[in-house]
Amino acid sequence: MRSLPRRLSLALAAAVAGAVLASPAPAAPVGAARVLNVVAAENFWGSLAAQLGGRQVDVTSIVTDPNADPHEYETNPSDARLFASADFVIENGAGYDSWSDKLLAAQSRAGRTVLDVASFLGRPNGSNPHFWYNPAYVFRVIDRITADYESLEPGERRYFAARHAAVESALAGYRAELGSLARRFAARKVAATESIFVYLASYLGLRLVTPPAFMDAVAEGVDPPASSLATFDRQIAARAFGVLVYNTQTVTPLTTNIRNATKARHIPVVGISETMQPPGTTFERWMVGELERLGAALADTS
Repeated sequence: MRSLPRRLSLALAAAVAGAVLASPAPAAPVGAARVLNVVAAENFWGSLAAQLGGRQVDVTSIVTDPNADPHEYETNPSDARLFASADFVIENGAGYDSWSDKLLAAQSRAGRTVLDVASFLGRPNGSNPHFWYNPAYVFRVIDRITADYESLEPGERRYFAARHAAVESALAGYRAELGSLARRFAARKVAATESIFVYLASYLGLRLVTPPAFMDAVAEGVDPPASSLATFDRQIAARAFGVLVYNTQTVTPLTTNIRNATKARHIPVVGISETMQPPGTTFERWMVGELERLGAALADTS
């Protein structure tokens, strides 16, 4: 077979290359599910959302810094872009992350789904916003996230159902630790520097003796009533509780003094956090770690 003249060969090769570059990319299969852009205001909800969505979601959590107070988070242009492109936004609500409401209002998008956890749970603004420390609430939110995923991508219902089952299995250790603590330490007296521990103490059947006015004031960043502080001081002096739980992300001179005074009376102190620590862990590992430390402290006072 005779070869083409070199000039003609080059021209033909260029034409073929141009045709290939100009041709459209292969179309995605009809009915193929999209990967959902999910934004979680806090990483504890983000961890659950990522596990429940698996390969069908791309989750970004906004508040992840274990050294920051989530109440005081300040948004930036990157956050605004994330909200603008999100298919699904999960916010805690109840005034805990009001910055998220502002971003949603400024970045409207047709078809976007928003899960306001507080509204879903029927909890108004001003109520205790630490819903992730209430296991009953956590399991309700897990069910709701899966339902929202199925609504956004009906063709992937079976996949999301499988992911939901996998997450339930991953939380087995969390359930077991909760049950163990409730059986072993129900009615044990404990104290807390703020309201972050209220839901979990109630779930475990612990008797939280700290004045509610004190805990609420610290959570809101204001000075507690003098009478509540006096009561707390008397409780410490009398060793009226077995363990003090404090929020490691809301540290003030007052809470530091309370912690030091408690330690001076040889009462165990356990720290818990508002966001996952370390940030790259999972919700269940974080929670089980905190429950194990609480259990060890309670056992130490038996």
